[in-house]
Amino acid sequence: MLSVTPNTLGTATVPAGVITAGFSPVEDESRAINGTVGDITAAEPRMTARNVNVYYGEKLAINNVSLDIGKNEVIAMIGPSGCGKSTFLRCMNRMNDTIDICRVEGEIKLDDQDIYASGLDVVPLRAQVGMVFQKPNPFPKSIYDNVAYGPRIHGLTSSKSELDEIVEQSLLKAGLWDEVKDRLDEVGTGLSGGQQQRLCIARTIAVAPEVILMDEPCSALDPIATARVEELIDELREQYTIAIVTHSMQQAARVSQRTAYFHLGELVEVGKTDDIFTNPRHRLTEDYITGRFG
Repeated sequence: MLSVTPNTLGTATVPAGVITAGFSPVEDESRAINGTVGDITAAEPRMTARNVNVYYGEKLAINNVSLDIGKNEVIAMIGPSGCGKSTFLRCMNRMNDTIDICRVEGEIKLDDQDIYASGLDVVPLRAQVGMVFQKPNPFPKSIYDNVAYGPRIHGLTSSKSELDEIVEQSLLKAGLWDEVKDRLDEVGTGLSGGQQQRLCIARTIAVAPEVILMDEPCSALDPIATARVEELIDELREQYTIAIVTHSMQQAARVSQRTAYFHLGELVEVGKTDDIFTNPRHRLTEDYITGRFG
């Protein structure tokens, strides 16, 4: 859950680090849909967001963002701290529901289903749209039970042998099976940081999600563990749709096919990753990529 700090709205609270929206756009020769430079659409979208606004109390944190997340692609969301990229990511599986004063407006769909529709059950939604967090957060259970937890509570198996198969396949997909297959009864928190993060990825994919959201999944890892997770992201793209928030522009360039640049709660520019990093069309994007600020 996001940490919160008091603001001047009395009882209202705003997540730490959030900067409210409202930058004054600089010059640009080709502003497109809703003021965003570039094509917000994807050829085969799995998730679509249109005119999304997010408020913490009266403070606007996300301003009129529209974006598609395409099938079997990795889209990286980059930008300075507090620009809204993690807030927007958490809208995609309604994690912001856990913050009492957070209000989300606009439309977000998974395929053709409005995920903010009245009466929609968020438990199966969060199985379809899984999330991997910044710091590894394995349960204080065995490696086996960490991966088996989701299939059990969602009733995805009818026998121990089926559950065993899901656990093995999930650990294989997460690139962890060979390292833990002989110690599945050991506590998951005893693994190294990189192994714990891959265990959390295995736990996420065990419930057969359609989309995987990753909120700075490598920020707490060493370079070797980071490289392994990045290789894993590239492998998972063949089966899943992935959106990743990262502060590392090098990581965004390595793992993603599309990149979205956020600034002060607005989606400034989106496009093919190669184009964003070699020929950005908005001055704010160029300034961030070249290190002038951020």
